[in-house]
Amino acid sequence: MGALNLRVAKTRALVGRTGFPWRSAAVPNGVEPPPPPARLRADYPTDWARRYPARVVRAALVETVMKPVMWVVASPTRRGTDRLNCIDGPVIFAANHHSHADTPLLLTSIPDPWRHRLVVGAAADYFFATRIGGAMAALAIGAIPIERTRVGRKSADLTRQLIGDGWSLLIFPEGGRSPDGWGQPFRGGAAYLAIRCGVPVVPVHIDGTGLILRKGRLLPRPSRTTITFGDPLLPTEGEHARRFAARLEAAVASLADETATDWWNARQRAHAGTSPGLTGPDIGAWRRIWALDGGNRRDRRRGHNWPDL
Repeated sequence: MGALNLRVAKTRALVGRTGFPWRSAAVPNGVEPPPPPARLRADYPTDWARRYPARVVRAALVETVMKPVMWVVASPTRRGTDRLNCIDGPVIFAANHHSHADTPLLLTSIPDPWRHRLVVGAAADYFFATRIGGAMAALAIGAIPIERTRVGRKSADLTRQLIGDGWSLLIFPEGGRSPDGWGQPFRGGAAYLAIRCGVPVVPVHIDGTGLILRKGRLLPRPSRTTITFGDPLLPTEGEHARRFAARLEAAVASLADETATDWWNARQRAHAGTSPGLTGPDIGAWRRIWALDGGNRRDRRRGHNWPDL
């Protein structure tokens, strides 16, 4: 027993001196050390973008640039803001995602007191792949890096810290823009963060931005949009992230139904569990576009029957 204790003591001393296995080995003498890894993607630092000077710049961009542009390009109609009156404190806004226009439209549509104390969960591999792109995203929209496939520990800890400091989060649970106009299944990131942070999630449905700047299009085309805010949701006791994500997706689907029809009929279908899904039919891409749009209206006026693919 004494020999075993001695070996344990020597091992602990060795770990204390070398840092093994948490610290890499020292570079031998005469060998040039490698450059430190670039802090990009999920490791990109964004705390500077939440300091007062950056917040002033971002508020000016939102109020003097984004809002007029969205007014001209998107002609937004906002519904359901009265459903936010019962909320006191930070929340997570979870919305469907069809276009790059979704973020500025929501940044100019989310009411105070959340609008100017809001961070946007942005794909780490897309917005933070370079230092310049990451700096622009962090400054202009208050973006923080979130991994698409899963919520990493660093992203989760950062989000929890920000929500604890009074910041709210805007996130797109689909993980990316729609490729064909239909929604994509919700991932569990927003639900997981809500469960971990203990804050309500506000479901949001955006309609019309796919016509403005859909995936693959470079120049915007004006269209009318509707932003509908839903009732805040809280996870039930013992509810795991996957089930809460499914409930959140159903809430956004009900808001889409409300936008397309009316509140009463949408409520009845939501209660019966028969709201039309966001993801559309499981068929070929061209048929999905056809089923969604029925052909471009301008082309139909000209006598063409094929949708704009």
